[in-house]
Amino acid sequence: MAAAIIRSTRRNLLIPLLLPVLMGISLASGINLSDRLMEYVLQEFGLEAQQRLQNWQRLQGLAINAPIDRKLHLVNSFFNRAEFVSDQSHWGEEDYWATPVELLTTNGGDCEDFSIAKYLTLRAMGVPDEQLRIVYVKALELNQAHMVLAWYKTPDAEPLILDNLINHIKPASQRTDLEPVYSFNGEGLWLNQQSGVRKRIGDAEKLEHWRKLNERLEEQLNP
Repeated sequence: MAAAIIRSTRRNLLIPLLLPVLMGISLASGINLSDRLMEYVLQEFGLEAQQRLQNWQRLQGLAINAPIDRKLHLVNSFFNRAEFVSDQSHWGEEDYWATPVELLTTNGGDCEDFSIAKYLTLRAMGVPDEQLRIVYVKALELNQAHMVLAWYKTPDAEPLILDNLINHIKPASQRTDLEPVYSFNGEGLWLNQQSGVRKRIGDAEKLEHWRKLNERLEEQLNP
């Protein structure tokens, strides 16, 4: 069923407003899901899926004026309710970066999907792009690649880590189980060096999956 979102021609109904956020432009109207989308989700995926999208939209409205720490905790907790599922079993692909609508509609995804959903939601809540980075890390205890979202109060501040592996948001210094490799947001792409210094190496468009996600959303918006 989940694969229908990707493979069906009806998938262009799923993401009516998210491309501007991915391109680094804030959503002036916030998360505003169309009646057409909501009816499609209800018919194809059921009432619970529709309610998850409604709760997402409601969360943005309730928290848009909240302090930043409250926004971080609400968004982290909200998306961590979804089930962790590998891309192969969930989407039928080895590596697929899903949108928040796809994640919530199917109530499942992997670490990339969680991190992207949190990033986009916080951007829609007005959190500046320069304070957020999606970080590709090595999870040392699991000995595998992983992805998290980092929030920086200032450019040189120690970030707070939003992770689907744990619900508690911790400073990076307390996540010794994670080894950063590279990070990105709508403004750029950075490589983490052994010295701990981040070196900008270009735009996020260098990442094939990020570029494909943008291309897919553009097709959905312009069928």
